[in-house]
Amino acid sequence: MQAGTRLNKYLASCAVGSRRACDELIQSARVEVNGNPCSNLGTRIQPGDHVKVDGRRVAPREVTIVAFHKPRGYVCSREDELGRDTIYALLPASLHALHHVGRLDRESEGLLILTNDGDLSQRLMHPSKAVEKEYLVTANQAFENVHLDQFLAGVYTEGGKLRAKAIERLSARRIKVVLEHGAKRQIRLMFETMGYTVTKLLRVRIGQLWLGDLEPGQWAVLTPPEVSMLLGTAAPTRKRATPPPRPVPPH
Repeated sequence: MQAGTRLNKYLASCAVGSRRACDELIQSARVEVNGNPCSNLGTRIQPGDHVKVDGRRVAPREVTIVAFHKPRGYVCSREDELGRDTIYALLPASLHALHHVGRLDRESEGLLILTNDGDLSQRLMHPSKAVEKEYLVTANQAFENVHLDQFLAGVYTEGGKLRAKAIERLSARRIKVVLEHGAKRQIRLMFETMGYTVTKLLRVRIGQLWLGDLEPGQWAVLTPPEVSMLLGTAAPTRKRATPPPRPVPPH
């Protein structure tokens, strides 16, 4: 086994970006190791080495992974050109360096992951990983059974053919939807195409990690077992870690 840490993995641990993005930085000659330009993707970093990106020294950061209950009325962005409230207004300054993994639109709510781990973000978002996401969806009218079957078979929308992995009716106007490959606004697009308007959309699960008892605006740092659940490598549980004692009321 080769000693040291592969350069792209080291850069990702410094929150520079995903490994793929770090490969591009290396190939663009924007990385220096011990004062020398480095464009070799196979370079391995040893303890005591000094690494710079665009002339700025970088060092590994402590990995932080947070589960956040995004309330309705907030956008997943650091700044919004329309002046709308963003999720970072609800988070303490110590978490503002974290990136949201994927997003929920302004009117949607529920489980959102924030982290400075670029590799984790890539694993959760890449289509090949097929990480499940589960939603509780309420519509403006009762669902017809034939339409529920159509959601599983696939719905042709402006964004192409979209389908759900699983559907379960909970009541006349409320269903559970499980997605593997989520397109932008997928559930809303599918429903609108079939003549329904979504009145509430709540994400309750990513991988095997459940939203649990986190209230809107609350967040909690994930434990190693919870990260395993997030990645689908541990048995699921609906219990969550105890969140900070200071919930933030939704907007």
